[in-house]
Amino acid sequence: MVRSTIIVRANDALPLAASVDDEKTENDLQEHKQQAKLIFRRITPNAEPRCSIESGQYTLHYLISDNVVFLTIADKSYPRKLAFSFLDELSKEFATSYGPRVESARKPYAFVGFDTFMAKTARLYQDTRTANAAASGLGKLNDELQDVTRIMTKNMEELLWRGDSLDRMSHLSTSLRSESEKYRKAARNINIQAMIRQYAPLAAVFLLVIILLYWRFS
Repeated sequence: MVRSTIIVRANDALPLAASVDDEKTENDLQEHKQQAKLIFRRITPNAEPRCSIESGQYTLHYLISDNVVFLTIADKSYPRKLAFSFLDELSKEFATSYGPRVESARKPYAFVGFDTFMAKTARLYQDTRTANAAASGLGKLNDELQDVTRIMTKNMEELLWRGDSLDRMSHLSTSLRSESEKYRKAARNINIQAMIRQYAPLAAVFLLVIILLYWRFS
């Protein structure tokens, strides 16, 4: 389920709005909210517009739209498709309500009133069955959201300790390495099959000769 959500301006990480979380949620997600701040600092103009970052029993999903980052912390088992549908709902409503005022905002949480819409939408997405029905009924699950395999996935450890990047080129580099490895494996398999086709007849003839010689001298 969706646990907590925060909205910040992308170019300077200024908080614009956030969900109102109860005390238990605040305590449970204290570390992950600190990790969210790290993610905001790592976002650059070249950052992937959609990304999922796994951290323990939770996953942090973010979406960037019109210089605004929408990030939600959800259970690791919660479907990515629904998490990004939820964020897509928020981004469209936020753009309609506050879009022209984002760049001029100077104080943190200038659009705190948006928490009402976030809470209402989050309730729709708490249960996966209800969320699927709501998203389908509203027609929000477009092709891009449905194809979650195209959304970059990272591990929080990679960001914290390995200095990994959220940039598109980093994702492209990883994808290219993966594709290169697949190509090498495929080429190796093709070479093995070619050798088998080339030498199998000779091996068969050799085996036949051995058998004939065995019968002749036995």
